[in-house]
Amino acid sequence: MKQRPSSRRRRCSTKSILRLPGLEQAKAAVVNSLTSPDAQRGYRHAIDEFVDWYCSEPRFAFNRTVVLRYRSHLEFRQFAPGTINLRLSAVRRLAYEASDCGLLSADLTAGIRRVKCVKKLGVRLGNWLTAEQGQALWQAPDALRLKGRRDRALLALLLACGVRRHEAVTLTLDHLQQWEEHWAIVDMIGNGGHVRTVPLPDWVRSELEEWLAAAGIDRGKLFRRVNKVRRAWGDGMTGDKPRRHLHD
Repeated sequence: MKQRPSSRRRRCSTKSILRLPGLEQAKAAVVNSLTSPDAQRGYRHAIDEFVDWYCSEPRFAFNRTVVLRYRSHLEFRQFAPGTINLRLSAVRRLAYEASDCGLLSADLTAGIRRVKCVKKLGVRLGNWLTAEQGQALWQAPDALRLKGRRDRALLALLLACGVRRHEAVTLTLDHLQQWEEHWAIVDMIGNGGHVRTVPLPDWVRSELEEWLAAAGIDRGKLFRRVNKVRRAWGDGMTGDKPRRHLHD
C-alpha cells in the first residue's frame, strides 16, 4: 500500500544564496541605519566591494565560509588590518539586515558573526608629524590676516584636540565651557551621533580667542568663511566691522 505524501509537511526553504536584489535591499537597510554621512559613505563603499567580489565568485551560500574566503582575499591584497576589520564589520551588518529582511537564516547569520577580525600587530605605518612639525604647521598661516587667524585656530584645534573636520565646522560658542577652572569642548556630536567632551589646552584657547576677537564673533559658529575682500590688517579697513566679510 502506497503512502500518500502529507500536504502538511513543510519544506525548508532557507534562502542562503543572496541574489543581487536581495543584496541591494540589505545594503540600503544598512546605510539607512547609520546617522553619520561619513559612516554611510564608508559602509556603502565596503559593501559595494564585497558585493562585487561575491558576484564574481561561484555563487555559494552566504555563510561563514564565504566570509572567511573574503577575509583571505583582503589579506592577499595586503590591506591594512584596520581596513580589513572595517570591511568585515560592514559584511556582518549586511548579514544582520539580510536576516531581518528574511533573506538569510539566523544560523547562517550567527556563523558569519563568529568570523574573527584580523589582529593588529606592530606599529602602524604612515607619515606621523613630530611635535616640531605640528607646531610649524599651525604657525604657517599668516597671523596678520584675518583668514590666517582663523586657519591657525582651526589647525590648533585639529592637532591638539583630535577633532574631526566635520565636527570642527559644526562647533559653536556654546560648546566652549569652563569646568572647574579648565576649558573644554562640551557635548560635541561625533560619528554615529556619539556625544563627547574634549579638554581644551590653554594655548589652543588663546588661538581661538584671538580669532574670535579679530572676527568679532560673539555667537553662533566658531569657524566661518572669510570673504576675499578682507585682506590684511591695516590695509585701510577698520577692525570694528568684520562681520560684513564673514559668512556662516
